[in-house]
Amino acid sequence: MTFPPSSWSPSVNELANKRILVTGAGDGIGRAAALAYANAGAELLLLGKTEAKLDRLYDEILASGAPTPAVIPCNLATVTYDGLCALAGELAGEFEHLDGLLHNASLLGDRKPLSQANVGTWHEVMQVNVNAAFMLTQVLLPLLEQAPRASIILTSSGVGRRGKAFWGAYAVSKFATEGLMQVLSEELGGTSNVRVNSLNPGPVNTAMRRTAYPAEPPETNPSPAELMPLWLYLMSDASKDINGYALDAQPSD
Repeated sequence: MTFPPSSWSPSVNELANKRILVTGAGDGIGRAAALAYANAGAELLLLGKTEAKLDRLYDEILASGAPTPAVIPCNLATVTYDGLCALAGELAGEFEHLDGLLHNASLLGDRKPLSQANVGTWHEVMQVNVNAAFMLTQVLLPLLEQAPRASIILTSSGVGRRGKAFWGAYAVSKFATEGLMQVLSEELGGTSNVRVNSLNPGPVNTAMRRTAYPAEPPETNPSPAELMPLWLYLMSDASKDINGYALDAQPSD
């Protein structure tokens, strides 16, 4: 499958009248996706742990003339299921439906052998990268199912499809991300208007990539903004028949 189709390009209002929640919206790919979605006409729900970063993004979106976003400060490392249920209840009281959910928030954790991995860090990575994504998806599914069409995108990684030494909890969590996508897409496919896919960005010039590869010249990798047509495609109705795919934004690293 060509992804996205060579014949497709996003229109100016590709996501008009859609409401999309982005986790990890304050930085990197999450921030770029939020801006791209807003510029395509979507109303954004910006979820992240650092309120100051979300406020700056809010101001930038507002200044662009895009629909007014909402800021949701939330630390996924410490959030409870009850807390996410409360959040979903607040959103359900304000909105009739949710059209998209981008799971982008992730922690890198230790880059060392499993024999030396810190157990506390391991649990924190699993909480943010896997458990929080599962819980948030579960509590938001009723809102997503109220949309005419809805898309869930889980940000994956090449090390979540083929494990590499020293990638520890991060790699294991991304294998779990792929499993979550496969199970959920199978459960929803054919019986729901919600589609679920994973997207591996590949090497991108982000803070996480620079931390993982400190000796790598950052400019050798594309910026998050350069890859955003792919994120737009998966959120748009153009991808309404794409469900259960493990997709790559670039050749796997």
